[in-house]
Amino acid sequence: MVAVNRAAQRGCAGCIVVGLIVDSQAYCFPAFDAAAGHTDGAAHLRWVQAAHGWHHLPAWRVSDRSPASSRPLQAPPGADPTDVPDMSFRVDHDAGRVLWTVDGHDYTKAWLPAGMVGCRYSPAQLVAEMDYAGVDVVLLHTDPILCRDADFQRQCVRAFPAWLRSMAPVDEWRIAADPDAAAGEITHAIDELGLHAVKFIPPLAYLGSAEAWDDGSYRPFWEVVAALDVPVFFTLGSGSVRSMGKQSESEAVFGYLEELQVLMRWMEHYPKVDCALTHGFPYRSFVEGGSIQLPPQVWESFRNPRLRLEVCFAVRLGDLFDYPYDATQPVLHEMMQRIGADRLMWGTDMPFQNRFSTYRQSRQSLELHGESLGDEERAHSVGGTAASLLRLSA
Repeated sequence: MVAVNRAAQRGCAGCIVVGLIVDSQAYCFPAFDAAAGHTDGAAHLRWVQAAHGWHHLPAWRVSDRSPASSRPLQAPPGADPTDVPDMSFRVDHDAGRVLWTVDGHDYTKAWLPAGMVGCRYSPAQLVAEMDYAGVDVVLLHTDPILCRDADFQRQCVRAFPAWLRSMAPVDEWRIAADPDAAAGEITHAIDELGLHAVKFIPPLAYLGSAEAWDDGSYRPFWEVVAALDVPVFFTLGSGSVRSMGKQSESEAVFGYLEELQVLMRWMEHYPKVDCALTHGFPYRSFVEGGSIQLPPQVWESFRNPRLRLEVCFAVRLGDLFDYPYDATQPVLHEMMQRIGADRLMWGTDMPFQNRFSTYRQSRQSLELHGESLGDEERAHSVGGTAASLLRLSA
């Protein structure tokens, strides 16, 4: 399918790159209390509560904005993440945020950017943002917190076929026990629903099995995925999602580096599959004295020329560094030197990155402020790499 460079057509203010502008990571999702592929809205809301419990952004008491902790929202240690306590966790549809109650006081958290009425994000809302920011194509991602409904993803793409592509959802925790069923579902989503990529979140896989996800009982699933000839995006963690928000910094770093080793084994098993790491690296674990110091081990997996990396700074670091994120420039330069712009992809995590900067600013942080990038390198990183991976044409 041919995509049109709408940004270039209308002379987008501040645009430099001529060619497709592609955001490799964004989301659309129904309301937090809608089923969204779960058995019902209550089941979906438990995932949302778990995410609010472990996420690092601060919470506060609604009545007076007193700082508070969201950790009481979490499941007990070792339990499944959705085995959450009853905190009257609910959606405030008018304010576009969640609420929970402790000792008669309501609390909330800025997990969503402010102003998202209904705690939902429609494809029309995303496309309106794309039009303003001069973004041509977006790849929609999935996860059980936001949406695990392949038909919803298909409807988003069908509503705006020139603007949107989409991942196919995977229930990672079910694969080890029934890889054939998971493989059938992913095949249906790609071949029959027309979705475009696979997203795999290893921390969720460990909910179903403690074994590494590169081989063993996962092999029948991965062999089917490899035959589908679509890219696979990995969102690595530091172990099981059960440990989210409960690890020390050193444990989190060790766990992440262990997961990179699993990824390298996976790439050896499936050397012809194009793949990518979402979100870049877990930068927060590597911030030292106001700068980001990445350990050399993070680059080893990029010996595989088929592995790409998302450049995604704002959503992970926007509360630590101000726009235009000057502290990320040395990291960007190192990415350029070690990986090359033709394997870097701008990814925003929209709408979540809007907590810290506008969509247009997120694009400009690379296009205008990427001091390490020449014109050709900008063209790769803000669109060309992702366009090639998704087989788009201008």
